[in-house]
Amino acid sequence: MATEAERYAAQLREVEAVITARWGEGRLHPTRERIHALLDLLGEPQRNYRSIHLTGTNGKTSTARMIDELLRGFGLRTGRFTSPHLTHITERIVIDGEPISPRTFVEGYRDIAPLIELVDGQFGPDNMVGEGGINLSFFEVMVALAYSIFADTPVDVAVVEVGLGGEWDATNELDGDVAVVTPIDLDHMQYLGNTVESIATEKSGIIKQDATAILAAQPAAAAAALLRRAVEVEASVAREGLEFGVLERGLAVGGQVLTVQGLGGVYDQLFLPLYGAHQAQNAACALAAVEALLGAGAATGRLEIDTVREAFARMSSPGRLEAVRSSPTILVDAAHNPHGMTAAVATLEESFDFRRLVAVFAALADKNVRGMLEVLEPAVTDIVVTQNSSPRSMQVDDLAALAVDVFGSDRVTVEGRLDDAIDAAVRLAEDPDDEIVVGVGVIVTGSVVTAGEARVLLGADT
Repeated sequence: MATEAERYAAQLREVEAVITARWGEGRLHPTRERIHALLDLLGEPQRNYRSIHLTGTNGKTSTARMIDELLRGFGLRTGRFTSPHLTHITERIVIDGEPISPRTFVEGYRDIAPLIELVDGQFGPDNMVGEGGINLSFFEVMVALAYSIFADTPVDVAVVEVGLGGEWDATNELDGDVAVVTPIDLDHMQYLGNTVESIATEKSGIIKQDATAILAAQPAAAAAALLRRAVEVEASVAREGLEFGVLERGLAVGGQVLTVQGLGGVYDQLFLPLYGAHQAQNAACALAAVEALLGAGAATGRLEIDTVREAFARMSSPGRLEAVRSSPTILVDAAHNPHGMTAAVATLEESFDFRRLVAVFAALADKNVRGMLEVLEPAVTDIVVTQNSSPRSMQVDDLAALAVDVFGSDRVTVEGRLDDAIDAAVRLAEDPDDEIVVGVGVIVTGSVVTAGEARVLLGADT
């Protein structure tokens, strides 16, 4: 006889199949009419807690995890919503630092399912009410589920990452007390526009009336768009490099040590067990966001520093230059655009001393794959191209043609399966003609899906 845990695990698989049969995250219809109607039927659960809302091109999930850790350090009960997930769908909805249980997911979905049916098909392509319209998407259902579970728990603060964009993102039914905008670059241009300014304008939509906007360092055009929005809605603004930022950064075993200028003062001796200048930047944004929510500032002073230090020391970011195996070292990184790949390559050069590094690469076809390969090329000796399980994955033969063009045919190996690609990369890294076995490694990258599947294959998701 199945245990209760086994029954709920099976039911979770059934519910996940139902939800994922809807429009996926790669197919979008830019409107909030459907999610607004569903949340209205649910009694607007997102109004029951304070919130920090995050957008940007890269760094959102890491920054959200850091904010969550800091808030819990100060005794607040948190809910966190991020996407996509690395391995399990329950990772998207987190209570007090832990993914919700299969039981919570299943029962939460059952509670809202009848209302989902009421909204499905009620809004047409032109947002007009009427039969034969578009059903709620996978992402819209997940947002409603998260907001409902956060209200039922209940949480003190929700930390919510947008899915894509800002203004018309389904999460934007939230009125965030604090809006965090991580660095903006070109991505999802088919939906957000082909300039940094247009992308920033869309993302600025999460900055709400009288809120506080925490802005990472941005290209000039993006900064101008964000500041225009802040002025329009009379939001307070704190900018990296002016009101807050990293003052000092030093390498340490297992990470780095930071001195950060916060809104309320200087925080020194912060050990961050993550690599790279980009993670230091994320940490500064996270700290400023928590200061803004908790009321720290020039007039009130900094937050209790020992609590901040302890929270930073606990921080993690799975799938972000995560070492999942040694001998040889295997790193997994979820970089999925040229901006993210640039940060990963810079961190490899700064924090690791590889003599020979082999990449395993699989990406989604709708991404700037050539741009990522061009950034990665100088950092690795060889590349093994493959594909992940996503229906959006670039076919391996198409990826191989791009890789040969960038790397040259002598540096490219082609494998149809990710597990075979990892094995091939390990063999290449451990060159039998090289008597020195230290300083060699493998990095698996190109997509969040690739990173998540590699973590499962390498036993890092347990």
